[in-house]
Amino acid sequence: MNLCLLLLAFFLPPKAQAGEIIGGHESKPHSRPYMAYLQFVAQGVQKKCGGFLIREDFVLTALEKKANLNPAVQPIKLPRGKDKVKPGKVCIVAGWGRMATNGKYPNTLQEVKLKVQKHQVCEREKLLKEFYKSSIQICVGDPKENKASFKVRLSFCPLVCNHVAQGIVSYGNKNGKPPRVYTKVSRFLQWIKETMKSHQLQETD
Repeated sequence: MNLCLLLLAFFLPPKAQAGEIIGGHESKPHSRPYMAYLQFVAQGVQKKCGGFLIREDFVLTALEKKANLNPAVQPIKLPRGKDKVKPGKVCIVAGWGRMATNGKYPNTLQEVKLKVQKHQVCEREKLLKEFYKSSIQICVGDPKENKASFKVRLSFCPLVCNHVAQGIVSYGNKNGKPPRVYTKVSRFLQWIKETMKSHQLQETD
């Protein structure tokens, strides 16, 4: 299992939350073929989280064996070089998170459109500014709108802009109020590629 890819879910500070879909709606069937819902047992405890397919044998979380690619199961594109997502850009986050802070978990994939913010928006937030690093993170979600990704079961789900995975859900305020912080995929692109290449070489040995 490519557990090393779990490292991309760092920068989740104490008291921060990542994982619900607030103000969103149900995704159309097969419209997000890169999304993965994972269940596994760690230290005797069943865990659940989201992830996304970047190659037939790699999910950013982890994958034990290659996925069977078909129209409903497809990898998502990664950024080129140091692609930047400009403030004002509307992107999509999908996952199996609750639709409200105290709501039930849905059985179907949910998604929400969120607007990328200027770094200063997160840097002004009391609970975010201590950990926010503009060089490796993206500030997402309009504070004036009741739309966000929040709390459990959404970890590792991508921020998708123009069909490219630009960010990974990281952390935000406990009450789910936007903005929220996402890790920039582009800053770790080389590491991702090297990890996949290394795994491929191991398989051929």
